[in-house]
Amino acid sequence: MSKKNIVLASTSTYRRELLERICKDFTVVAPKVDEAPISTETPAECAMRLSSEKARAGALLTSGDIFIGSDQVAECDNQILHKPGTKEKAIAQLMFSSGKLAKFHTGVCVFNQTTDSHDCATITTEVKFRSLTVEEIKRYVDREDVLGCAGSAKCEGLGISLLDSIHGPDPTALIGLPLITLTKMLRDVGIPLP
Repeated sequence: MSKKNIVLASTSTYRRELLERICKDFTVVAPKVDEAPISTETPAECAMRLSSEKARAGALLTSGDIFIGSDQVAECDNQILHKPGTKEKAIAQLMFSSGKLAKFHTGVCVFNQTTDSHDCATITTEVKFRSLTVEEIKRYVDREDVLGCAGSAKCEGLGISLLDSIHGPDPTALIGLPLITLTKMLRDVGIPLP
């Protein structure tokens, strides 16, 4: 069996680090995809669609066999929690989420360019924020760069201190790449793991 070239279609350092846990030999490209949600889709559907679009966009940028795309959409009280972009928006977003349950939908897609086929899934993780004070939120936002993070909380960093609980089938999904699901997808396209 010939070795397949794997390409991660993502600019996220966290996704790169997660993929390195299971695969040492891959390249990275930065796909250009409009991440705006479509009004008729759920947050979970949006995460899956964007993952697929990123994988296919990656295939337009470089040669390879297997392209991996991933995206995460967070929601709380039926509102999408976008990447805040500013400290003020991050503070407002965390104040909104304080004491509430948020859902982080992480999509992943493996696009096999050789067969022009893809396998996509969305993993949902429920995150319960503890009741937060304005002072705690401001200290957190001052200490951790969350401006490009959906929901403004990084569980892999200091953001864990903002939470009461995390429930989901794959602990890596919340960080941005569900490795349990991804390893199955990669085995299905002939990548031997472990």
